[in-house]
Amino acid sequence: MGFQTEFNSVCKFKSDQELYELLEYGRGKMVKKGFRVFPTGQKVIAYSPDNVAVAIVKIVASIAEINFQSEEVTEVEMELIRKLTEEESRVQTQLADEMFFGGRA
Repeated sequence: MGFQTEFNSVCKFKSDQELYELLEYGRGKMVKKGFRVFPTGQKVIAYSPDNVAVAIVKIVASIAEINFQSEEVTEVEMELIRKLTEEESRVQTQLADEMFFGGRA
């Protein structure tokens, strides 16, 4: 059992529903498999499940636990700072593709 550290500028959603709730209500959470450490209190770029940069969010809580199915999970609560403009999204998406998501080497 160990913790995996998330890179400080990336918050990638695996679920369209979790991302929708964040964008619609201004607050939301996502659940990640495994114990992970998120930068609580920091602002990060949020990415859609298809690796598109969509917003700046602030991580307000990161709770690692073992759920009722005996799985290690981390719940990350966040608040929306603002949605990115089309140009910001395009640039951040291209950078993240190259740096984090395995695009060009």
